Amino acid sequence: MSRLILDIETAGRELESLDEVTREYMLRDAETDEEIDLVKQSLSFFPLTAEVVAIGMLNPDTDKGAVYYQQAPGTEPDLPFEEKGLTYEASDEAGVLRKFWDTVKSYDQIVTYNGRAFDCPFLLARSAVHKITPTKEIMPNRYYDDHIDLYDRLSFYGSVRRKFSLDIWCRAMGIQSPKTDMTGYQVTDYFREGRSLDIARYCGGDLRATAELLDRWENYMRFNKGGRGKH
Repeated sequence: MSRLILDIETAGRELESLDEVTREYMLRDAETDEEIDLVKQSLSFFPLTAEVVAIGMLNPDTDKGAVYYQQAPGTEPDLPFEEKGLTYEASDEAGVLRKFWDTVKSYDQIVTYNGRAFDCPFLLARSAVHKITPTKEIMPNRYYDDHIDLYDRLSFYGSVRRKFSLDIWCRAMGIQSPKTDMTGYQVTDYFREGRSLDIARYCGGDLRATAELLDRWENYMRFNKGGRGKH
């Protein structure tokens, strides 16, 4: 079975750049300056107020992949290059999305961390904005192996008392966390500062960490009779 690990990074728009109706909608429950600031910080979480600025894909069986990312506004175009098995290539958002759909259609299974709740719905909504037709079902039934969401699987579909972030799982398992020098909350600021390549490399770090966590889950936590697990 061919497998592809998927991760995205998103950047929110400026609150003031939203149309009046959308801006009022987002601020309807915000009364204090602190609450308004929280709304501004949350804009990157929603596909109607943010954009995809990087999509990373990694084949865990070949350790090869690619990160397609948006060139920050006002910066010189980056030339494609390869680094540690990942090809980095810049484009606009529509171009990034098209490259994703062209790649993912060739794989039987996708692997994410919280992809069912965030990455995949975000990709579908942003693709619709650009009128880009999906090439693969990336939101199948949550219990199917077409999409392995480790956030789901490591919590045993919500059976455990608390779910943990990718960063916390990595720290507990001795896996190098990509959150050491940067977090997802900083992506919007980095994008506005023209640091697109830093975001792309951060996305690449998420891919590597997810691949290592996938290995731990498959070989030491998942019981698959007759399968590849180590017990």
